[in-house]
Amino acid sequence: MATEERPETGLSVGIEAAWGLRERPGRGPARGLDVHRIVAAAVDVADREGLPAVSMSRVASEVGVTTMALYRYISGKDDLLILMQDAAVGTPPPAPAAEERRAGLERWARAYYAALCAHPWYVRIPISSPPLSPNDVAWMEQGLALLRDSGLDAQEKLAVLVTLSGYVRSRLQLGADIEEATRAGGTWQDVERRYWRLLRSLTANGRFPALEELLASAGPELYAESSSPPGEDLDFDIGLALQLDGVEALVARKAAARG
Repeated sequence: MATEERPETGLSVGIEAAWGLRERPGRGPARGLDVHRIVAAAVDVADREGLPAVSMSRVASEVGVTTMALYRYISGKDDLLILMQDAAVGTPPPAPAAEERRAGLERWARAYYAALCAHPWYVRIPISSPPLSPNDVAWMEQGLALLRDSGLDAQEKLAVLVTLSGYVRSRLQLGADIEEATRAGGTWQDVERRYWRLLRSLTANGRFPALEELLASAGPELYAESSSPPGEDLDFDIGLALQLDGVEALVARKAAARG
């Protein structure tokens, strides 16, 4: 069932409920039910069994009502997925007082990454609109507040947030792809060890000197297993530093143009 939009606001039924703009049904067999309980059950199913296990009928079974009763609270699966994402990302941690811009953006990106790492299915849901749900808007608000004195215009501020959040999502997407690739057996470290050894043998003919140099300089650590928890791996750190360097370069360029 497609997501129903309310003519008064243009928002879906579930998003209206999330913003407190719509009263829940007050009678019928689902009287003890609300949107929060439905979404929590759906998130639990996705966390345990993956996103494909989530359906309106499955969630209805989890909360003990009929599927038709569920439609009195949420207009369809598309609506449910948006609300699941909002619940999964949660609200951003409070920002420290007098936080420096770069440190704040790094904290923001790491907190966002940690929130999504707790629910890897999040990135399996296609982006259907700009941020509209309450928690997504709260993350946007905190990010914009960090850029308030940057000298960037509105479009540039939004571009910074899109770039940082896009980087976080891409890292999580890679992790989800890796998990699927290794689900049949073994670990990603096993896959990497086989890959690097095979690549070393395939490129030992002088045709790929830059790659041979990398393999020679890296040595055995290319095969080492990583014990870093999500959000603290070296690749993420390097990529985030590059993103933040770019933001600071943009801010400096704008300041130079004004001065």
